[in-house]
Amino acid sequence: MTANANATELTFRHERRRAVATGMIETAGTIFLLLIATRWFHAGATAKALLASGGSLGLLLSPVVVTWAEASRLPVARAAALVLATGAVCFAVMAAVPVLPVFVGFGVLAMATSSAAIPLMTQVYHENYPAGERGRLFSKTLMIRIGTTVAFAQLAGDALNREMAWFQGLLVVFAAAFAFASYCASRCPSQPLPVSGNNHPLRSFRYIQTDRLFRTTLLCWMLMGFANLMMFPLRVEYLANPKYGMNLTVSEIALYVGVLPNLARLLLSPLWGWLFDHLNFFLMRVVLNVGFALGILAFFTSHDRAGLIVGAIVFGVSNAGGDVAWGLWVTKFAPPERVTDYMSVHTSLTGLRGVIAPLAAFHLLGLYSVATLGWACAAMIVSATLLLVPEISFKWSHRPAVPVVEDVSE
Repeated sequence: MTANANATELTFRHERRRAVATGMIETAGTIFLLLIATRWFHAGATAKALLASGGSLGLLLSPVVVTWAEASRLPVARAAALVLATGAVCFAVMAAVPVLPVFVGFGVLAMATSSAAIPLMTQVYHENYPAGERGRLFSKTLMIRIGTTVAFAQLAGDALNREMAWFQGLLVVFAAAFAFASYCASRCPSQPLPVSGNNHPLRSFRYIQTDRLFRTTLLCWMLMGFANLMMFPLRVEYLANPKYGMNLTVSEIALYVGVLPNLARLLLSPLWGWLFDHLNFFLMRVVLNVGFALGILAFFTSHDRAGLIVGAIVFGVSNAGGDVAWGLWVTKFAPPERVTDYMSVHTSLTGLRGVIAPLAAFHLLGLYSVATLGWACAAMIVSATLLLVPEISFKWSHRPAVPVVEDVSE
């Protein structure tokens, strides 16, 4: 569908509002669920790894969600709203029944719903945002989301620093944020997904075989993403667990994990949005990979606050570009009618590595030092970058048409 001005304006308006709720929800997955598990429930490695992988589980299941949305014949934004509403119910249950099994189980499910809706909303952006402005519009809503994340991380961190038992109230706030996000998504103009004639949830994976460029980029993302997703949850573990000797307060942990990197994201998001619209995508991806590797090394190989600050800022700068690239890159690769299919493959593979990576990280931490894991993951990111270097000279105007794969029922 060609974007029109009215649909663009409505989508942009409601996405700016949803960004406030999404920014609050982001702090749950990146900071507070792990903090509560560590400081209140004294959870073990498996429980913390499961919580860290909740969002990734939703990505892994996104092809199933896309298949359901297609079969439901609902407008795609309303289907996304129903998924987000499930997250609100999960956080309400967690607040009402504050015991570890419920906290972990429903926490994983709640964060899964947040990410499972992503391919559906990518289709909304494709329909309603003009091709030459997607990066700019996406980055503007991203700035609101990041600004909310910074402010809310600081406020919630200060509150839990005063009284950890207030975490139940925080869970209620997260439930309300999910409910508001669901409402905003439901108000975006959208159409039902095209009927493919194939109800198999893994049907989209055939494009890996038929599209070489798509396949190469996914392989790069798998290596880089696995390394990044191993080290991301270890930021909280590294700073919150007394055995690493950092001895930081909840507010300080929120500063290094939430506030500083997100301030850097906030400041750099408009630039990365512009670069996505105008720069060679593979060159942009290479620069981002280098930034992620340097951020990991600075954060985990130094033992002073200066290293934490540098690592947090470099990670935030890279993550600003990563947000735009991760959320929109398939709109440059995919045939218009297959954007959701391509995105579901991308998100599902992200989910696969995101489920495995935290489990690997927390259990490897019992065998190796956090610095050793940091060096190993930086090496993986460098390897991923080398895969893309030959593609920098690729001319998009010469990209061959993606072979058509007939939609036949399995």
